[in-house]
Formats: sequence, C-alpha cells, structure tokens
Amino acid sequence: MINTLKHQYLTIIWAVLVLILCDMPMDSTGGVPVFEGFDKLVHTGFFFVLTVFMFYGKIRQQNSYSFRILSVLKIFLIATAFGALIELLQWKVFTYRSADWWDFFCDVTGVGMGIFSYIFLHRTQNAKSV
Repeated sequence: MINTLKHQYLTIIWAVLVLILCDMPMDSTGGVPVFEGFDKLVHTGFFFVLTVFMFYGKIRQQNSYSFRILSVLKIFLIATAFGALIELLQWKVFTYRSADWWDFFCDVTGVGMGIFSYIFLHRTQNAKSV
C-alpha cells in the first residue's frame, strides 16, 4: 500500500486540486473570457491529466510499460468513481454548484482519452523494442 502511494503522489496532489477546484463557488463576473462549453473542456482536461498521472505512477511502480488489462480497468473504475463522487458532492454537499450529467460524461471522456494515450504509448514502446 505504501509503495503504491509513494508512486502515486502526483495523482494524489492532482486529485486534491481537482476536488478543490470543482467544489469552489464560481464567480460569474470573472474577467476571464470563456466560451460556452468551457466547463466541459475543463472537466475533460482534469480527468485526462488524472488518468495520465495514474498510469505514470503505475509504470513507475512496475518499472516497466507492461500492458495489463486489469490495471487499465482499475484505473478506469477509480477515475470514473472519482468523477461520480465530485458530481455527488456538488449535488448534495456543495449546493452552490450544480451537478451535471454532462460534466460526468466529460470526466469519463477524459479518462478514456488518458487510457487511449497509455495504450498508444505502450504500443509505441513495444514497437521500439522490437
């Protein structure tokens, strides 16, 4: 357990940051120019980075790029559950934020993009070693 946490420190830091940012009250009069759907893009990016950090920690822990479908499934489930937790917190605890199914969909999309990136990198690493 400690060995896993030691290699997942970036994931933990990023998850805490995402949790804080997703549950902060949003100032609608902010000076940052945004477009419609910017929130969805942010959710996708947050969870893409989270997934990449999870794979990075797993690669460091294993000390290899070995492709394990069980690891991919675990990372998918953990990251998806984290996205669901954020939406649940927005719905029940942080009522000044609104829970949104589309936000959750974008979270899962970001996770899928991260998994695709890992699989693509894995295949690239295997091609170089042949």
